This record gives sequence, structure tokens and C-alpha cells, in this order.
Amino acid sequence: MSPEIRARGNPASQTEIRTMFDRIAPIYDVMNSVMTAGIDGRWRRAAVRACQLSPGETVVDVACGTGALTRALAPAVAPGGSVIGIDRSSGMLRVARRRPLAAAGVTVEYLEGDALALPLDDGSADAATIGFGLRNVADYSRSVAELARVTRPGGLVVVLELASPEHGVGRVIASTWLERIVPFLGRIAGGGSAYRYLPDSVRAYPSPGAVAAIMRDSGLTEVGWRWLAPGLVTLHVGRRS
Repeated sequence: MSPEIRARGNPASQTEIRTMFDRIAPIYDVMNSVMTAGIDGRWRRAAVRACQLSPGETVVDVACGTGALTRALAPAVAPGGSVIGIDRSSGMLRVARRRPLAAAGVTVEYLEGDALALPLDDGSADAATIGFGLRNVADYSRSVAELARVTRPGGLVVVLELASPEHGVGRVIASTWLERIVPFLGRIAGGGSAYRYLPDSVRAYPSPGAVAAIMRDSGLTEVGWRWLAPGLVTLHVGRRS
């Protein structure tokens, strides 16, 4: 295990995290758009491209929340494909199931489940994603291992996540926007504690190099990563051997 890893996983109570997401589900998508000035859609599209999906394939989206990435994945497997969104928050899943799907001929299913014990068979997906969810789990390595387990040999595991920039524009944005303005906006929207938690969880999340090491330790190969503009988000990709 890489010495860069600062923590095994998020130390916060998983029950409290689930309750928090249940509570903010009605404002979650709007807050994401406001917090990122709409750039979050661009980040999700980058994650979809990284999966290298084809029509008729199956992709699983773990920690799917309200299903924004789940829905973005659907056109990539149309027609004839399927997308499975999994989340522990029943409140988030209720919102996800109400959202329309802009892709014909795709089966979309939402399951309540734990990122550390996915309710899927080994190798049942052509690709697996986790978007803005890995920093919330109690065991980073186990979650990545589960993503790898449910992906077929040769398929890709894609991790999209906020991270702490060490320099450049991203660091400036993180120190002002994420640390100060986002918690303020969260209080106005009625989700104050959740948006105070957000910068805390980003600070505690392992460095990009450490996340890449976790992926390699989980048996993934060809692991690579990059920052997405403006330097607040990382995109990691690994191949199931």
C-alpha cells in the first residue's frame, strides 16, 4: 500500500453520511450546478468517454446519487444496453427514479446498495464508474476492489472525484470557493452541515497518486489519471485484468 495514503477511508459515520444525503437530495442537483457554474456536466461527459462503451453493453454507476452520471452513461450503450445505478441513500434514489432518461432502447435500473458490497455478480458489467462518491466510503481500497470485481476482464473502472490541488488555479479556487463560498451557499439552501462536510471530505481524500496506487493494488492495470479543468477534479482510469 502506498505511503501517500493518508487514511484507509472516510472516518465519518456512514449512517450519518447516508442520512445527510437523504436530507439534501431535493437540492442536490441544483447545488451541484451552482457550485460548479455548470462545469459538472463537462466532468461527467469526460467520465463517460473514459469508459469507452459500445452499444449493447452494461455499465454500473456506483454512488449514483440522483443519477446524473447514470443518465449521462445511457446514450453510450444505446441501443440495447443497460445502466445500473447503485447508492445507499434511498432519498437520492427516489429523485433519480423520477428523472427522465434521454436515451431510447436502454434499460436503466436503480438499486439500493453498499459500495463496499455491491449487489452484482463478478464480471457482470463492461465498465464501472464512481462519480464524487469514493471520498465518502469507509474503505477506499475495498470500494475500488468491488468496482474491479463487478467489471469483466478487459473492462474499465473510472473514478471521478474532487481532490485537493497542490498548486495553480485549482488551489486558489479550492481555498476560496470550496472552503468559504460553498458552505455559505449551502446554509442559504438549507443544507448547511452537508456543505461544511464537503470541503472536509475533500481535504481528507487521498492524493491522486495514492488513489492510483489503490487502483493498482486492487488488480487494475494501465492505471492513469489527470486533472480536469479548472483543476479541482481528478479522473482515474484502470483496466480490469
